[in-house]
Amino acid sequence: MTAEHSNTPDLLDNLLGIDPGSPLHTVRHARDKVASATQGSQALFFDPALADNLPLSERLWVAYYATQLSAQPTLTAYYLQQLRELGVAASVLADVDANRIDLLEDPRLAAILRFTRTLIESPVHGDQSALQALQLQGLSTAEIVVLAQLIAFLSYQVRLAAGLTAIQSAGAA
Repeated sequence: MTAEHSNTPDLLDNLLGIDPGSPLHTVRHARDKVASATQGSQALFFDPALADNLPLSERLWVAYYATQLSAQPTLTAYYLQQLRELGVAASVLADVDANRIDLLEDPRLAAILRFTRTLIESPVHGDQSALQALQLQGLSTAEIVVLAQLIAFLSYQVRLAAGLTAIQSAGAA
């Protein structure tokens, strides 16, 4: 991408306090196309105008739950803030926080979050029956593909944040 973009802090730079010009920022942006692609994926997956796909609220629930399951508190707090800006229902949040997905009143959201948990905790079980459970709740093939891609991106984002945090903690950069 452009050099101008590389000087603009992206989500992880902002959340993790990685300042432009700092040693860690320099290391992270040494191959700027990777950092730019990561931020581009973030922008794409959470674009409210993403047409013919999962509603933004469902994508944010997936992000919140995936980062919570992955024990990444910085990202979890960020996605919770995004959900709150949309007007998250306290009862839904309480059930998700307590991992009571089966108690959710919205069967579609429950199926989406069960699939999220499956891919985060035991990806090998993301099989045909897991996909059929989503189809039974009305998800289209395109929505299921984007859901799986979103969960894969979130797994990457969590690992990247953990790695950057470890480098910061070690003072290695």
